[in-house]
Amino acid sequence: MRLLRSLKWAAAGVAALTLAACAPSTAPSQTGGDDKTGTLRVWLFDEPNRVPKEKVVNEAVKEFTAANPDVKVEIAYIPTSPARHEKFKGAFNDPASAPDVAEYGNTDLAEYAAAGGFADLGPDVASWSEGKDIGADLLKSATVDDKLYGVPWYIGIRALYYRTDVFDELGLKAPGTLEELAATARAVRKKKPDMYGIAVGGEYTFGALPFIWDAGGDIDKLDSPESRKGVEAYTDLLSDDVCPPQACAALTGGKTVELFASGKAAMGILGNFSRSAVDAGPAAGKYAVVPLPGSTAGSPAPAFAGGNNLGVMNSSRHRTLALKFVQLLAGKTYQVKMYEAMGNLPTLTSARQELAAKDPFLKPFLDTVAAGTRFVPVHPAWVKIDNQKVIPTMLQKVATGQATVEKATGEAAAAVKAAFER
Repeated sequence: MRLLRSLKWAAAGVAALTLAACAPSTAPSQTGGDDKTGTLRVWLFDEPNRVPKEKVVNEAVKEFTAANPDVKVEIAYIPTSPARHEKFKGAFNDPASAPDVAEYGNTDLAEYAAAGGFADLGPDVASWSEGKDIGADLLKSATVDDKLYGVPWYIGIRALYYRTDVFDELGLKAPGTLEELAATARAVRKKKPDMYGIAVGGEYTFGALPFIWDAGGDIDKLDSPESRKGVEAYTDLLSDDVCPPQACAALTGGKTVELFASGKAAMGILGNFSRSAVDAGPAAGKYAVVPLPGSTAGSPAPAFAGGNNLGVMNSSRHRTLALKFVQLLAGKTYQVKMYEAMGNLPTLTSARQELAAKDPFLKPFLDTVAAGTRFVPVHPAWVKIDNQKVIPTMLQKVATGQATVEKATGEAAAAVKAAFER
């Protein structure tokens, strides 16, 4: 099964990527070491509801320190906001402040590889007994210039969550096309004006991209007729009769999760990793999930194949210990535990198969994967595009009436082109 279908020009970007030209002015100042005692420092991403993740991680730490009694593991949870890039840059340039192990988003791969901050784990994963259980396509999400800069920890796939109690009350069915989704959202909002038909956000890039991809558009041609059709379909939902722009134009993906989980929205484009947050709120037990539909019935919209990797810093003074901790946390036992705690979809094939056999919740996400997923450019330019909020700005201008679809997409296309030429 092909899990990652990268943009055709993104794949070319990996091969053509010249890391030295993109590296920051200050490269990592020293190589690491291999001390077998001391403190192992680990950075993991924070979560809207950190408790389930923290519980699993603490269990892994307990197991690790039991096997390595001369080692203390220090976990720091860092925000996933754009400020993470500066935090990582600081760590790359100052080994004294850097962790030994870090979780990072696969969309940040090119930037971090260019900075030379992570160690090549290719030979280590090749010799790891569980390494062969990670598909080649998934390994690409951690690879630049034939070097593997981490172990894929989990896949992030988004689908359509909807409130079964609300749909039953109003006699509605799960939408089978994007047109039906819009109509259903309006029907809910009309009958229940205190509820959003669907929680969508002007700052939710990965919620909007499936609409653009489904229409035949892409990130490198945001001003094409196809992309404009997708932008129009998405921003049409940022309206008073679905999700009012004055409230929804500034929503991030995380905020849309909160809206659905709190019971304030009848639908939401949420990830498999959002399950624990939803189950912790009033919507728990009152929802179901289907693939986000496309424009044609039976064909899901292409989802972004996100996910996070676990890497070892080049500057780590505890390389062997860092690698052992990564392999423990990314191994089958803890991938299964993380799924059960957070809904994180495992990267290990055997773990996914085991879980899918006993948990129907996985089916819509695996169906989405089977239908074909997409990825962002594996190029340092993507980080600039993301940090500059090129796509959110485009969406917000359309949603709030500051610009037409044509003008906003034209500006965004120019910004994307400039990022790649810079």
